[in-house]
Formats: sequence, structure tokens, C-alpha cells
Amino acid sequence: MAYDFLYEVDAGVASITLNRPAVLNALTFEIYAQLRDLFAALQHDDSVKVVLITGKERAFCSGGDVEEIIAKLLKFDARGHLDFTRMTGAVVRNMRTLGKPIIAAVNGMAAGAGAVIALGADLRILSEKARFAFLFTKVGLAGADMGAAYLLPKIVGLGRALELLFFGDTIDAATAERYGIANRVVPPDQLMTTANEWARRLAEGPSMALAVTKHLVNNELNMDLASAIENEAQAQALLMRGEDFRIFYEAFTSKQAPKFRGR
Repeated sequence: MAYDFLYEVDAGVASITLNRPAVLNALTFEIYAQLRDLFAALQHDDSVKVVLITGKERAFCSGGDVEEIIAKLLKFDARGHLDFTRMTGAVVRNMRTLGKPIIAAVNGMAAGAGAVIALGADLRILSEKARFAFLFTKVGLAGADMGAAYLLPKIVGLGRALELLFFGDTIDAATAERYGIANRVVPPDQLMTTANEWARRLAEGPSMALAVTKHLVNNELNMDLASAIENEAQAQALLMRGEDFRIFYEAFTSKQAPKFRGR
């Protein structure tokens, strides 16, 4: 399938590079739909173990394109607006329900929808030049969009989340790391090296165990402790019957590195 972004798969890593650098990789209706459908399809693509998403040149993603989206939305009726917002939200929903790790390599500005897409990833590696801005209130819309009001408080806490969503101020990479948005901040020339290293490590790992880990973390966000412990007990017992658990033991006893098969 042809995409309006760069897409390739190598050694189990699917790389998505948003590719409209002249407008800071702003999104169009078509790109939203393509990302939504791609993240859904990746659930069933056994050649992909990990997803890496970044932006071309100096930005990660500046959000929705003002002329391509905002200007056109002003002509939509109420049903058209709801169809659009459900589509954009489905991008993040499909990211969070994808049973494979997603790494965001944030190379520059991540604003509006771009900031939420970065939040939708499981891990975020930031260039020292990265910046975040949840701009929705600055265009007269709710700060809660595409799951931002769900994800951000869980990452930075309620007070910080409301500050970022109320004001829409831009924060730099160091602040994003201090708030807990960044897993790592690295020099610009080390961003993709670090992101690809993490992606390769995950791709070589026990993919079924990683999928279950992501599923459990997502599901337990709103569980009580007793339910969470039982949830984990059942999942772990099932994985103990899997091939990767035995592969680890056999590799350990023969003093070799395990070669997991995701089963």
C-alpha cells in the first residue's frame, strides 16, 4: 500500500517516518486514516515485532495541518466533525491496543496531535532539540483530544497534565524528561542510533511476553490491586506453558543467549 509517509520493515522493526518537512510533518485527513489503518493491520503482521515512529528533518509532528484540516473542518457539519474526531482518536486507540511495543523517536517539535501520538507510544526517546506542546486550547478546543486527558495524567500526574492542557505552553526536552514524558534524552546525532538499538533489542525479545506485558499494563490502569494481581497470575501461568520460557531455561543451562520465538 502507498502511504503519505515513509514506511519500511527491517529485521522485525517497522519504521514510520512522517514526511512533510516543509510543514513540520503536519497531518492531513489522509495521513490520519493511513496511520489508523496501519496500526490496526500491524496487529496481524507477523513480520513486525516493534514499531518505531519519527519525523523527517527538524520536527516530529506539528499536529493537524491548518489549511488541509482546520480550514476544511470549518465547513463540516456536526456529523462530519464527530467522524473526524473519532478517526483521529482511533489512531491512538490502535496504538495502545497494538500488541507490539511502539517507540517514538521525537526529533523536534511534537505539537497538538503530534504530542498525543508521541504519548500513544510505549517509549519516548527525545532529541535534546525536542519540544512538546499540547496546543488544543490555543485553537479554541478542549485540551482533551485523541486520548490526551486519559494518557497525560497517567504519565505526568493530574496537576502537571492540567497545566500542560490548560495553557498549551511549549516545554523543552529537559522539562519533558523531568515531567516523565521522556524515557531518555540524547544528543540529536544519537537519537536514531539509540531508538534503533532499543527497537532491535525489543524485536529480538520474547514478543508474546512483551505483548502480554503491554496488555496487562493497559488493563490494570483502572483495576484494584486484588484484580490486578489475579490478572497477572493468570497471564503469567499461561506464559509459563509457552515455548520462550523453556528456551530461556535451555539457553541458561547451556550458557548461551536465548533466541526467543515469540511462542
